[in-house]
Amino acid sequence: MKNKFIYFSAALAVMLFVSCKNEVQNSESESAQKEYLGKEIGTEHDAEIDKLISQMTLEEKVGMLHGNSMFANAGVKRLGIPELKMADGPLGVREEISRDNWAPAGWTNDFATYYPAGGALAATWNSEMAHTFGTSLGEELRARDKDMLLSPAINMVRTPLGGRTYEYMSEDPFLNKKIAVPLIVGLQEKDVMACVKHFAANNQETNRDFVDVQIDERTLREIYLPAFEASVKEAKAYSIMGAYNKFRGEYLCENDYMLNKILRDEWGFKGIVVSDWAAVHSTAKSLKNGLDIEMGTPKPFNEFFLADKLIAAVKSGEVSEKEIDLHVKRILRVLFQVKAMGGGERAKGSIATEAHYQDAYKIAAEAVVLLKNENNALPLKLDGVKSIAVIGNNATKKNALGGFGAGVKTKREITPLEGLKNRLPSSIKINYAEGYLERYDKKNRGNLGNITANGPVTIDELDPAKVQEAVDAAKNSDVAIIFAGSNRDYETEASDRRDLHLPFGQEELIQKVLAVNPKTIVVFVAGAPFQIENISQKSQAVVWSWFNGSEGGNALADVLLGKVNPSGKLPWTMPKQLKDSPAHATNSFPGDKTVNYAEGILIGYRWFDTKNVAPLYPFGYGLSYTTFAFGNAKTDKTSYAQNETISVSVEVKNTGKVDGKEVVQLYTSKSNSKVTRAAQELKGFAKVLVKAGGTETVTIKVPVKELAYYDVAAKKWTIEPGKYTLNVGNSSRDLKFKLDVTIK
Repeated sequence: MKNKFIYFSAALAVMLFVSCKNEVQNSESESAQKEYLGKEIGTEHDAEIDKLISQMTLEEKVGMLHGNSMFANAGVKRLGIPELKMADGPLGVREEISRDNWAPAGWTNDFATYYPAGGALAATWNSEMAHTFGTSLGEELRARDKDMLLSPAINMVRTPLGGRTYEYMSEDPFLNKKIAVPLIVGLQEKDVMACVKHFAANNQETNRDFVDVQIDERTLREIYLPAFEASVKEAKAYSIMGAYNKFRGEYLCENDYMLNKILRDEWGFKGIVVSDWAAVHSTAKSLKNGLDIEMGTPKPFNEFFLADKLIAAVKSGEVSEKEIDLHVKRILRVLFQVKAMGGGERAKGSIATEAHYQDAYKIAAEAVVLLKNENNALPLKLDGVKSIAVIGNNATKKNALGGFGAGVKTKREITPLEGLKNRLPSSIKINYAEGYLERYDKKNRGNLGNITANGPVTIDELDPAKVQEAVDAAKNSDVAIIFAGSNRDYETEASDRRDLHLPFGQEELIQKVLAVNPKTIVVFVAGAPFQIENISQKSQAVVWSWFNGSEGGNALADVLLGKVNPSGKLPWTMPKQLKDSPAHATNSFPGDKTVNYAEGILIGYRWFDTKNVAPLYPFGYGLSYTTFAFGNAKTDKTSYAQNETISVSVEVKNTGKVDGKEVVQLYTSKSNSKVTRAAQELKGFAKVLVKAGGTETVTIKVPVKELAYYDVAAKKWTIEPGKYTLNVGNSSRDLKFKLDVTIK
């Protein structure tokens, strides 16, 4: 989706940290096990739908199958059929734009809450937060009278360079689905369709309009489809968005194997397939192979493949009107499902409310990851502190808008500097210095939006005056905090980054500041990994934040000052260098006209663990201001049938002095397997709040079917009998217990 730029203001907000009670502890430990089940699209209105279709002209039917404005198809007013109104929204409900171009509509009532990005949500490792995200965003969509959210984006993080890594959830299919399902359920509970995207194998922006993705069948099934399958089977998603790229030689918006054979025939999908904008390449083939609505922008709406060309195809006999009726019926069913038709009280909406800002705050606070904390440098101890240097353009940078992806027009975006001003005592002086300038090579700046591997080209030369100002601020302050990393102009849809170096000369600046003030905290605000090994080694404390929503600055300040104990965990692996990552170790990114996923099932930590490559920070990693001890880990049995569920319990003791949340992670391994396997795979997790000095028992349930691999020859999921090892720990590289079980 394309983005336009809008002016917005930020308002200050004060939010107090609320400590959780015992009953919340128990519900938290259970919440990760909660089954989120969506509501199936009903057929109770089929007779009424058939009657409506019988009264429609061919032109009216075809009008429903393509965009009639930038974000809606055509309704049929005389029959009471409304437009299906869509909205972008990975970060919140997009501003209203004109019906026939990308210019802002100029409304004054379309300000919305800016929510944390998908990477941040995944970093909470908390399915309750995902459900909160869905319900809160659903209410905002209803306030704007929308029927469909063009989100969530659940493609896999295959390369750290990916322009949309900030928006996608994770490199792990299990974590992906456990965050995606409750989000979709929460959204659709508010009578709004989720449009889950981009189906499928859309894992790079480079050449995305035409690149032909080649993935072997087992890898496709085990890595790239599970989150989509769970979205359909468990969350009952009402809509799926077809991707831009080709898969095995055929565009994904006209891909019979993906849209018909897998999505509808195998998974039983009953909703509608919507194209990505301008991702359609044919008329009869697209319709026959599973597309329901064509959306796009580059030409008049009547010139779309499913517009005048489709009417001509019906009149020539190339497409039957019965085929048209099938797609219209699907659209009408989902309109009835969300009560856009047929009466029934539809969910009420509200937008940009304090309650929604509080939702954004809760997610942001749980998303922040503490990567390093030497000598307990954090939380900041303010006794005797008279001044704090706040350094870096990212201390004041706003990310609700920017780049080439959909943003949010918001009245509130608390920056890190504002968050510290809101939280620090007035007696402490803040010495702010911009430090580095966000600058781009003007000759290449026009590349923003090109489908390229180069991304925006940055100017990495530091401004001497800015550096001196930063060094002086650090030298003359008791403590220094540098806000570094990225922004949504640099990490953007429609281009992948060229490398993992920090842009704008930030590394050099950080080294100069560290040299004059060893009490320097480095905070990264970014959506994707960077090469930060040198900085990490020399800094006492390193914190990772995200494009973290309207309350991001307040949440970050509360973590730095200890009002919130950090509990975020990395949803992807932070490599030491780019060539360590599987798509780059195998030289299989970005391809040219074709890209072959040579690493197969060994995506992300699976590669690092199986190939014994040391990451800088592993998948699932994140520290706390307290310490935890795991004990008494056990399974309820030692042997299981294939239709049973393994129950693993472990005691989590808080051995420190402050309350904190820990994520118990369960990885499974199978030695002596007859098929190639990763060293381990995530198959369960639970987040639990444990009071200081207290102990909580966490139970993780793993259905034995989760241990299956995809048997390509038999074309089915197969559970290999034998011994499995269950590894229990708090990151993929910090495993406390190994439990063996036998599958019969």
